[in-house]
Amino acid sequence: MRWASALSQDPGTPQAVAEAVAALRRELGGERADLVVAFVSPHHRAAAADIPALVAAELPGALLVGCTGGGVIGAGHEVEERAAVSLTAAALPGVELVPFHLDTTDLPAASAPPPAWHAAIGIAPQARPKLLLLADPLTLDAGALIAGLDLAYPRSSKFGGLASGGTAPGANRLFLRDEVFRSGVVGIALSGNLRVETIVAQGCRPIGRPMLVTRCQGNVLFELDQRPPLERLSELHEALPPRDRELFRHSLFLGLEMKEDEVEYREGELLVRNLVGIDRASGAIAVGAHLKQLQVAQFLLRDARTATEDLTRLLERYRASMSVGPTGALLFSCLGRGAHLFGRPDHDTDLFREKLGEIPLGGFFCNGEIGPVGGATFLHGYTSAFALFREESRARG
Repeated sequence: MRWASALSQDPGTPQAVAEAVAALRRELGGERADLVVAFVSPHHRAAAADIPALVAAELPGALLVGCTGGGVIGAGHEVEERAAVSLTAAALPGVELVPFHLDTTDLPAASAPPPAWHAAIGIAPQARPKLLLLADPLTLDAGALIAGLDLAYPRSSKFGGLASGGTAPGANRLFLRDEVFRSGVVGIALSGNLRVETIVAQGCRPIGRPMLVTRCQGNVLFELDQRPPLERLSELHEALPPRDRELFRHSLFLGLEMKEDEVEYREGELLVRNLVGIDRASGAIAVGAHLKQLQVAQFLLRDARTATEDLTRLLERYRASMSVGPTGALLFSCLGRGAHLFGRPDHDTDLFREKLGEIPLGGFFCNGEIGPVGGATFLHGYTSAFALFREESRARG
């Protein structure tokens, strides 16, 4: 298995693709590319219809998948608000690639049995496929897509992001094989000699102590450890240092433990969700998630320093756990991260390189990131979600 990633900032689409392909060929060292993942900035949207043919002419036989992004990541670097084309290629011996495109009308109903999803995707669950998903948030319900796939493929990892850069339905572009779509979701089901591991850095740190949800209904939280959550928040605010009190005003979230079979949880494995409403009379708060009785919950804060600490900890934990390093990686990062959050480009990609080495890394800045927390797949915001690839046989060895 071999991966390569390239980036071109040439404003001309044919020139950008040619420059990126030339770099890929050098990195692949003569290996034939089986897969090409393309992310292009909106500056290339007018010529987007030409991109599949341009790639196919230079890398014949490679399966193309990709989308537009408000910012793109290639060769381990981040480019925002400027013209850029990112191409990440892989030679994948022993790996089967099954491409699929679903529009809203093709998406099975929420109540559809798993076989309907198996037919739509084109692969059986016994293959244990890893699912790369690139969806248009303006034309498809990504939450319904993820929920359906989790039921249909419970043992499969799902990763990817929502196309960005467009502001109206039809403005984003999705690439698959020799076609360009303006709606729906494109994806690749990968099976065979491939392991995909994920890191989802949500950029938050816990404050106070973990508590139990002792009364809830739907997404409304009535009691934490048998007291109204607003009372808990008031006590917590008083105990915080000045800097955290300032963050409390605009960067407060709730973390929810998603692993029902474990008594203890690990920091960083809480699902981060927004606080969407309060009722001062009852002390209840509404959360952007369905709540469960006796679920572990903890309040969280988010800022640039916390996001750095969170990603550092997760990358170091991954490095310590791996016996064989990844061959390539994709990064799906929120539009709200990057230079907007950290004040400079390449923050997450530099940290990735520092902790894991010179691994080919491509990706884009998303309107939402797809990745697992606690064994289930979720649509995230403000995260950096990495998918790391290596051969299954080497992972076992």
